[in-house]
Amino acid sequence: MISPRGDGEGERGKVSRKTQARRLDLRPTVSAPAEPAAREGQTFAGESLLVRYANLVRLPHTVFALPFALLGVVYASRVAPVTVAKIALVVVAFTAARFAAMGFNRIVDRRTDALNPRTQNRELPSGRLSVRAAVAAVTAAAAVFVLAAGLLNPLCLALSPVALGWILLYSYAKRFTHWTHLWLGLSDGISGPAGYLAITGAWSAPWWTLPVLAAAITCWVGGFDFLYALQDKAFDRAHGIRSAVVRYGRRGAVTGARVLHALTLACLVALGLGAGFGVWYDAGLMVAAALLLWEHRLVHPDDLSQLDAAFFTMNGVMSIVVFLGALVDRVL
Repeated sequence: MISPRGDGEGERGKVSRKTQARRLDLRPTVSAPAEPAAREGQTFAGESLLVRYANLVRLPHTVFALPFALLGVVYASRVAPVTVAKIALVVVAFTAARFAAMGFNRIVDRRTDALNPRTQNRELPSGRLSVRAAVAAVTAAAAVFVLAAGLLNPLCLALSPVALGWILLYSYAKRFTHWTHLWLGLSDGISGPAGYLAITGAWSAPWWTLPVLAAAITCWVGGFDFLYALQDKAFDRAHGIRSAVVRYGRRGAVTGARVLHALTLACLVALGLGAGFGVWYDAGLMVAAALLLWEHRLVHPDDLSQLDAAFFTMNGVMSIVVFLGALVDRVL
């Protein structure tokens, strides 16, 4: 027995331990209660298997880029009918692809995450979820993504392995390039054209609107990932992890984020012109521009206290505003 003092010294000074058999979802057990770990932002409370899977891939972050995939759907509605079934398949395909990419990234980075004080309490480093369970979930998510793509149309099915390969390889980008942020950005960026192709099964006219939509999302995601990487500058440099912050410093990264977000707005304006969106879309862009300006007021190279507000809140709201502007414009 463990003594009431909790120091592991009973009358005989010994603590008996038993090793439990491993199950798919089994967490390691200890003989004394541990201090509760601090919970990261945008995660769910609880220790059920479902909650652990959701937190593994930061499920609430889906709201960041999903509206841009739906923006592609709204654009496609100008040339092809949109059904509830197709919208549901787009949402399923996007969510499954994101689950596979994020889960794979957690598996690849689990040893590095265990060394970083900011990430060491995540599901895999802390042992709350086994690698075997994570691999099973990632495999299932990848299969669901390909299946959903196949149910949409032959073009989406043919492109699904290419998209899957790109988003999974992102997990290794930080080992050989300082521009990993743009790799991540394009991983989300393909969701916009994918939403369009899911409805039409064919490329856009004019042809350049889909590349511009992908560029807008790429710059948007890449820009805020520049900012998010600020908090890990010292750790990344010490452990040989490459990023724009490591290469150009905090001030250089903040400047790069501003440039990328300016390009985001320029691309979205060009998309509106090429796709024929009108005044409501333009109003959404004005609100998005104001949100981006406010985001950059919150984050300074020497003050990261408002980083979570800038990263989690402003970016989620911005993508929704742009999507709603396009949707209202299309409906009215």
